[in-house]
Amino acid sequence: MTKNPLINETLLQMKYARIISLLAERLNIDNAHALEIFYQSATHKSLSNLENNLHNMSDAYLVDEILLEKDNNKSSY
Repeated sequence: MTKNPLINETLLQMKYARIISLLAERLNIDNAHALEIFYQSATHKSLSNLENNLHNMSDAYLVDEILLEKDNNKSSY
């Protein structure tokens, strides 16, 4: 991850937790399964690269991106 003094690692981890929780709610699955989906997603990979500034997007937007990616991949998350 790029070291940017304006981006607090703790806040980023809290954002991940909110995304995972919202993903679980939207898919009606448990948090463990949502965690797996999140960490396997290309959205997570992009979010982890702070140069993309994807961390500035809303949690709901990022969940929508993960769901679109999931639908496009038709994989068995």
